Amino acid sequence: MQKHTLLKSHASLLTKSLSAFSVILATCGCMNTGPNIPQTNLEHLRKFTLSDAPLSQEISYLRSPLQTGVPVIYVHGTPGSAQAWVNYVEHPVEASYSIAIDRPGFGQSHPAGAVISLQSQASAVLAVMPSDNTPVILVGHSLGGAVVAQVAAEHPERIKAIVFLASSLDPAQEKIHPLQPLGQIWPFRSLLSRPLRNANDELMQFKAQLLMLEPLLKHIEAPVIIVHGTQDDLVPFANVAYLQEKLSKARCVKTVTLENQNHFLPWNSETRVREAIAWAIKPDC
Repeated sequence: MQKHTLLKSHASLLTKSLSAFSVILATCGCMNTGPNIPQTNLEHLRKFTLSDAPLSQEISYLRSPLQTGVPVIYVHGTPGSAQAWVNYVEHPVEASYSIAIDRPGFGQSHPAGAVISLQSQASAVLAVMPSDNTPVILVGHSLGGAVVAQVAAEHPERIKAIVFLASSLDPAQEKIHPLQPLGQIWPFRSLLSRPLRNANDELMQFKAQLLMLEPLLKHIEAPVIIVHGTQDDLVPFANVAYLQEKLSKARCVKTVTLENQNHFLPWNSETRVREAIAWAIKPDC
């Protein structure tokens, strides 16, 4: 009886600890799935491709049925998936078509584990770009903003414009919660879903990746539009000033400040996001 009671006590403690850990992940940005994402079945629009080195993995993505106009590539945050962009894939911004990627480690993209390197993440985005080298618009939300910045810095000639949505790029703004390392050890790690496990792994190393990206930002040449909410509790508004300073070689940088808006702009500010993409299609520099 004592052994049974002890086991129940341990199980209860583990359950409470896991619940607390999940809350911590949410406050650190790990539950960036967004509110009210329609669960529309878009499997008929799903494609697969193989990325080049350094990633060399199968990448899953969703693409609009009609490929006319400017290609717009949507990159989600962490965890997330291509499904986050369902409205934009089904109904592209005028004069464009949409490509929404499952970042490596999420959705149906490989590998199973997290891909920490922004350079490797960038190779996944390159894999879904048009084979004829048509310049693309990159849209990055949250951590996805750092991924598109890496792509644009490495391949400026292939980028028509960039849309940063609540994007995290300032290393100084990245904080690790004291309990986040729990996600690296058993038994907490074994109880996390693949998306949460990989998201936590990314965030644990994200500041170091941003520091490596920082000197490359001066290579971004394309027009940029930054859209950020003043009440973003996951990615501080201070990221805007950082981008404005570091994007010194961009052809032009436009900033859209959304008063009293939070982190989930692709879903709660869809009209403003679409306006930003429309600007990127015909940037007024």
